[in-house]
Amino acid sequence: MKTITATLVLSLCICTAEAAGSKRIREKRAWIIDSFNIEEESPGPFPYLLGTIELDRKYLVNFGLRGSGVDQDPVGVLDIDQKNGRVMVNRKVDYESHQILKLVFEARNQSNNQVDTRLGVEIKILDINDHAPIFQRPTYKDDVEESLTQGSTVLTVMATDKDDSQTPNGTFGFRIVSVTPKKDNVEFYLTSSSTVGVISFKGCLDYEKAKSYQILVEAKDNGPKVQLSSTSTVTLNVVDKNNHLPVITGQRGPGKIKERESGVEVLRLIVFDKDSNGSDAWRAKFKIHGDNEGYFKIETDPVTNEGILTVLKPMDYEEQTSRNVSISVENEVPYFSCVITNRPPTGLWGVKTEGPETGAAAAPKLYPVTISVEDVNDPPEFVPPVQRVTIMENSKAGTPLCTFKAVDPDKTFGSTFHFTKGEDVDDWITVDPKTGEVVTAKVLDRESPFYKNSSYNVLLYVVDNGEPPMTGTGTLIIQVGDQNDNTPVLDVNSLSMCLSDKPTSTNISAVDLDLPPYSGPFKFELLGDVKGKWKLDPTYGTTVDLVKDGSVYSGIYHLQLLVSDSQGISSEPQNLTITVCDCSVSQSCHERRASKAILGAGALGIMAVAFFLLLAILLMVFLMSCKQEKNMIVTVSDEGPGWRLLESNIEIPGTDCKVPSKMTEVDSHVQAPLKRNDYSQKPVFSGASVVSAQDNLENAFLREQLIRRSLRRSSTRRSQRSYRSTTESRNYSLYSVDVFHLRQSLSTQINKRLLKLQAPGEELEDYKPHCYAYEGEPMTDTHLDAIPLPENDFHPDALSNLDLRFNKLATICSPDLMS
Repeated sequence: MKTITATLVLSLCICTAEAAGSKRIREKRAWIIDSFNIEEESPGPFPYLLGTIELDRKYLVNFGLRGSGVDQDPVGVLDIDQKNGRVMVNRKVDYESHQILKLVFEARNQSNNQVDTRLGVEIKILDINDHAPIFQRPTYKDDVEESLTQGSTVLTVMATDKDDSQTPNGTFGFRIVSVTPKKDNVEFYLTSSSTVGVISFKGCLDYEKAKSYQILVEAKDNGPKVQLSSTSTVTLNVVDKNNHLPVITGQRGPGKIKERESGVEVLRLIVFDKDSNGSDAWRAKFKIHGDNEGYFKIETDPVTNEGILTVLKPMDYEEQTSRNVSISVENEVPYFSCVITNRPPTGLWGVKTEGPETGAAAAPKLYPVTISVEDVNDPPEFVPPVQRVTIMENSKAGTPLCTFKAVDPDKTFGSTFHFTKGEDVDDWITVDPKTGEVVTAKVLDRESPFYKNSSYNVLLYVVDNGEPPMTGTGTLIIQVGDQNDNTPVLDVNSLSMCLSDKPTSTNISAVDLDLPPYSGPFKFELLGDVKGKWKLDPTYGTTVDLVKDGSVYSGIYHLQLLVSDSQGISSEPQNLTITVCDCSVSQSCHERRASKAILGAGALGIMAVAFFLLLAILLMVFLMSCKQEKNMIVTVSDEGPGWRLLESNIEIPGTDCKVPSKMTEVDSHVQAPLKRNDYSQKPVFSGASVVSAQDNLENAFLREQLIRRSLRRSSTRRSQRSYRSTTESRNYSLYSVDVFHLRQSLSTQINKRLLKLQAPGEELEDYKPHCYAYEGEPMTDTHLDAIPLPENDFHPDALSNLDLRFNKLATICSPDLMS
């Protein structure tokens, strides 16, 4: 290969001007460069001279060259002689890797090594035809449908050339080298543009003539000296389409069915098709003609391609002994055809096509089929199959309802039959097996749980004596008329109401199983002495209001009501239990809140335990002193003034022991004769001090004030006696009287509190606890009354030792045990 060289001539024009002080200044330099090229893949020999750089200088310079091809990739292609500026090429360079080499030229003054001249240089690499066009894939493979029309694109190939695309070396074209197999029904051709080749065909594809084609395609460049090329193999697989119609050639199978049969195979239709076995063009699709009632269906056997005819609905021999239908068949894909008419030298061939697109598809042929029906023993039938009867409830057993009749539809099978009862969940009827007469088996009740949706259904059977016996089914619907044989009853028998100072009401309802006009609206009537306490408003309706007067206290009340229906019929009086409670504590009278009371802790818990412990001690004292006798017995102690034991019966609230009208005074300075209801005197500690549920709050308050006055008078008398007594006797007397009055005061205040909290029949735990103060803090709650105690002469030490006093009490109460 010839090497192309060029000389780089550099002329330096230096323009100077005189300046102040006669100093010479360099103003401008200009380079004039003649470009040159290097041909790629030059065979050498290396190195060879590319050109010489000359400078017009009166002083010596050193030449230098750096950049692509020198000290950058591709390294070592070029170098320069620093003395004479000769540029040498040392090795080959590839155009496909580097199209241009960019360098920097420098000239340095030898005296001071300063840059005198610097210039950028570009060297162009010339391409040669050293690469052939390469296909994107060495082989192509694709499917083409048999029904594809001529002129359509079959497949597209692509190729590239690494040579310069702006020269003939890098441009190329496509051509079909060969086609295998060679058939007269089709001709493939190729059109190209740039790097793409499009394969098409003329004529008609035929799967039966060729199932696939191998096309060899070549790509060749346009090099001026030599043309380089490559090839790729294209494989086209022809997909069989429906260019042959299926034909029904016969049938196999019985072709007959028994009447009332369904879901059984009748026959099979045999089909012949030239298209590829197993393809969509081969698979048959059948259609039934003349079966508007939908007795049959036909499906395709996926293996044999046969049509399977099946009966869907039972057929009746008495209606038809045979049935004629027609069957047509076609393929899953539409039918088409293509026939070549002429082959002109240029352009597409002449062809004639048929198919859905042309609207020239032929109508399928019909294949006639006859199905025979065989007679079998049919079941007898009720006429009518459903009967509806009405009877009044409470009619006597044996009342006739209706008579069922049945017929046998068989023409060739004559038989007799009998009647029997099927489903009768509550045994309402009996049926005569010969005549079919139906009568009641018992007294019917419209309010029976088996009477639903205003009817009672019974199944009846009629059975023939054929072989095998056949059974027909009938239905009897019994509707029962209503009578006034039920009385209204309360919907609920217990209610809760809230305690209130004003009248309050709650709803009460009644129900009656009878229908109107034998049921509501009802008349409600309260019985007994309820005037001023309870009333009904209104008294008519299915639901009325029960009104409670504000004077009714907490407790459980038993009322009696008489409820009558709209005909005035009623049952015995009905009991209604009403529970009245304080709803500010609990929203429900039956709600237990004892568990919440346990939640208190710390000081609140300690206060609650101390309170109940003190209450238990006092109650134990009261119970020990209460006997079974109704009259209170006073036992006097002779060992100290002011000591007495009062026995009372307080086991049940409101049944306190009776207190005698007068008592014997033990100590004239301490106690005077006292009547139970005499509030002017000092009260006596007894069961009567526990205020019963019937006492009102005013009496309780009055007794509390009397107790406080008596405590002050007793305190004054004890002070006067103390001056006339010795120190020992005075202390003993004060100790006894203080303990007595302390017990009286505590008992009165505690029982007053119990009356406010406790409802009849319920426990204290029913009420949620209340926090009055915390440990270490003063008690300031206004809801808790203070317990009055003697202010001047009460000694706290009096409670430090009570053993002797309790022993004396035990001796009085149970002398046998203490002896």
